[in-house]
Amino acid sequence: MARGNQREKAREKNLKKQSKQTKKKEDGTAFKKRAESDAEIMRQKQQKALEKKSTDTVQVDNK
Repeated sequence: MARGNQREKAREKNLKKQSKQTKKKEDGTAFKKRAESDAEIMRQKQQKALEKKSTDTVQVDNK
């Protein structure tokens, strides 16, 4: 049990370090805004994929 003191010192140091760090807390509006923008980006990607798929299908039909 020679390392017990070392562990305690490391814990104290870590607690002190964590207390100095400021955590960013997202409020509800920022989270919703980011979620909406992410959803819009995904909708645009899906639309592009559907358009590409339909043009690929048309090209295959024409050959």
